[in-house]
Amino acid sequence: MSSEPFDHFRGIHAATVCPLLPDGSIDEDTLAAHLSSVSRADGITGLLINGHAGENFMFGREDKRRVVEIARQACPAHTLLVCGINAEDSLEAQRHVDDAAQAGADAVLVFPPFSWALSQDADLAVRHHRIATANSRLPLFLYQAGVRAGTLGYTADVLERLVQLPNVIGIKEGSWESAAYEANRRMVQRVAPNVMVMASGDEHLLTCFAIGTEGSLVSLACITPELVVGLYRAMEAGDLAAARAFNDRIYQLAKAIYGTAPGGHANARLKACLKLLGRIPSDAMRPPMGPLPADEIAMLAQALRAAGL
Repeated sequence: MSSEPFDHFRGIHAATVCPLLPDGSIDEDTLAAHLSSVSRADGITGLLINGHAGENFMFGREDKRRVVEIARQACPAHTLLVCGINAEDSLEAQRHVDDAAQAGADAVLVFPPFSWALSQDADLAVRHHRIATANSRLPLFLYQAGVRAGTLGYTADVLERLVQLPNVIGIKEGSWESAAYEANRRMVQRVAPNVMVMASGDEHLLTCFAIGTEGSLVSLACITPELVVGLYRAMEAGDLAAARAFNDRIYQLAKAIYGTAPGGHANARLKACLKLLGRIPSDAMRPPMGPLPADEIAMLAQALRAAGL
């Protein structure tokens, strides 16, 4: 698929969270306010909803559909909505894609099922993406997992086959390692030059933006869109000094959220930051993820101060 009709997807997409009520149900009013605020930030092209930051692995089909409906109602009409699809069963993934299309999504991003941590191959990956999008005309983003994610991350030969699927327009490239990012980007430019490779590792945005990118789908932008957009614009303009200044403000916050063990607390840390900033009333997560310990909250508060927030 030629990317020319889809150039409007280039830029920064904020991966948003999903605020919850004490009983674990979606706090619809707070979600709408969160999505509305982030989507209206200067320089934000769109939102990634129902991504990992939005706890897509914890939500059922109806919850995910409702998030898309709320996003479509709360965001300006021009906001691009990329909906994350995370299902172990390819036919279930297909139902989620169909739901997203009917609820108003502009594109889907298919995540590798978590069971692929046990094993995965090119035929399996291609079949899953084809079945998931069989009924849909929505453009498709791929997800490249981190180099430490085992077989959840696609090898070069698997990714090479996936990027040549006819409905693929981009990759949320989260290799989390700049050398792997560059190798994947060069491969895509060789075999599918119209596919957008969007640098989405929050801890090393500066490095990957310098290598080259068509944008980013990144959860840090739901907390501080002005810094992520500022960094992107500075690199696009070739202003390295300004980019370094933005990166200096981003660095400690990115490390606190994503670079501190255990990594599985990242989603809870995003919500905790938004609560500390007074943007959501609760940082509740669905079980088994519980409240963060006090030392993590203190670490996040310090990182927010270091970022000037």
